[in-house]
Amino acid sequence: MRRLLTGATAVALGVTGTLVMASSGNATSDQEIRYVVAYAEGSSAASARAAVKAAGGEIVSENTDIGVATVTAGEDFAAAANASGALVGAAQDRIVGANTPDAASKVRKQKASKVETEFRGHKGKGPKPPKPKGKTEPLSALQWDMAQIDAPAANKTERGKGVRVGILDTGVDGSHPDIAPNFDARLSRNFTTDIPVDANGDTVDGPCEEEADGSCFDAADVDENGHGTHVASTIASPVNGVGISGVAPQADIVNLRAGQDSGYFFLQPSVDALTYAGRHGIDVVNMSYYIDPWLFNCTSHPADSPEDQAEQATIITAMQRALDFARSRGVTLVAAAGNQAIDYTKPQTDASSPDFASEPGEAAYVRDLLDPKTCVSMPTEGKGVIAVSATGPSERKSYYSSYGNGFVDVAAPGGDAYDSADGTRDYAATILAAYPYDLAVAEGAIDPATGEVLVPWAVADCSSGECSYYQYLQGTSMASPHAAGVAALIVGKYGKHDLSGKTLAPAKVEKILRSTATKKACPEPADYTYVRHLPDGSTVTSTHTCEGGKAPNGFYGSGIVDAKAAIGKR
Repeated sequence: MRRLLTGATAVALGVTGTLVMASSGNATSDQEIRYVVAYAEGSSAASARAAVKAAGGEIVSENTDIGVATVTAGEDFAAAANASGALVGAAQDRIVGANTPDAASKVRKQKASKVETEFRGHKGKGPKPPKPKGKTEPLSALQWDMAQIDAPAANKTERGKGVRVGILDTGVDGSHPDIAPNFDARLSRNFTTDIPVDANGDTVDGPCEEEADGSCFDAADVDENGHGTHVASTIASPVNGVGISGVAPQADIVNLRAGQDSGYFFLQPSVDALTYAGRHGIDVVNMSYYIDPWLFNCTSHPADSPEDQAEQATIITAMQRALDFARSRGVTLVAAAGNQAIDYTKPQTDASSPDFASEPGEAAYVRDLLDPKTCVSMPTEGKGVIAVSATGPSERKSYYSSYGNGFVDVAAPGGDAYDSADGTRDYAATILAAYPYDLAVAEGAIDPATGEVLVPWAVADCSSGECSYYQYLQGTSMASPHAAGVAALIVGKYGKHDLSGKTLAPAKVEKILRSTATKKACPEPADYTYVRHLPDGSTVTSTHTCEGGKAPNGFYGSGIVDAKAAIGKR
């Protein structure tokens, strides 16, 4: 699962009523840094703004709904801001005046977990799609995931019409034939700006001049990563005689882009996307990522500097405020449990944070024995968020999926390429969903001259005369949208009509989602060993311990989501 301003003036993000924009003055030197600050509870906006100014910062945008501001300042700002009683702290974002790398050095740093992209680099002809049976979508036979949650049966009576689903991700390809009919271009927004390089000079999103429009600002119907398009397709690809169908094939897809092309997700775009969702009648949002640069945000870990502790406290505070704001306005919050294959309820070691260089020389370091009571991954562990673990075709918890009794709320199909009798890789055991054409060409997945699929992890459907493309991915990023899709069906079935279509209280949606999930007991023995025979001939084993009873438990939470049961008794 999982990377803003290059000029001197902030650019409006299209959030009516929530962002107050201001000039960033002459914040253009290499010493100027972008920060996100959270105002302290009980402080007035005026006193917080004064504290920012006193610390040497200048506000370039302000989210007045949740008391969060984006600030440009010098490198000494964080320490001064953290010492102010009017501010929670400052989360450093990036150097504003970083140089653009040479075009020849553009390398996409895919931050998405390896389990989602491990098929890359494997060549060979793609599989030939089976012929459809009956009145189904052309590639429906490849969607074992939909059968697992009984979505086809549910769709006979409920398809999510009138429900808006927000995709907080890397973007959505609104032109894809299996997304376009349900894509809401009017409401969709892009809350990010491409980042050419990080503070160490390493390529992030790549040179802006290589973009189609030569700028760092992507349109709200663009996805140059593919992750968000895949997620959106799983939730709401329509029944239109093309490719596949989603869980809620008549729900509206609203692109609320919060992720970079490279797969990083930063604080400011996420909080702005969530507050936008709350203000614009979004019913469900899917969040298949964590907020960078910290996998786990700790407020008092001794290995962290005071500045880093304050930064992580700021991330926790700002994200929780945004989550609370959205949920209080009717947004059901769904998130991926994570692909680290760890128990989130136990002490852990984090050697991956910080994963983004926001200041020169910054690099990840080891933090041992993280206390789950004081260290949290956001937004997955945020209050009011439905955390989703992943399953494979056999319904076992996927080998990569994180887990934990009391952490996981429900499980859903996320794919498991090694969920077979002999533990060898099988692409078909992962999740098939939409693949942007331009990205497929760039990644060498299809021949642009002939349209032929060149890799075994992609599939084409040309039955309608126009080819559409799909890719296999696996991860809790793929599990979460299945649960979000079922949540959309619940809103469609039980929600009341309002100005935006349908609405249903998030607490009610969660109650139905969990109570109707198919209970799945821990394996016996509870210490379950995964065996994977990798393509290079090596064998990898790992053991995960499932705690709890039949339901809830650490692998499946309340159970595997069930679309049919969620909209009515069998």
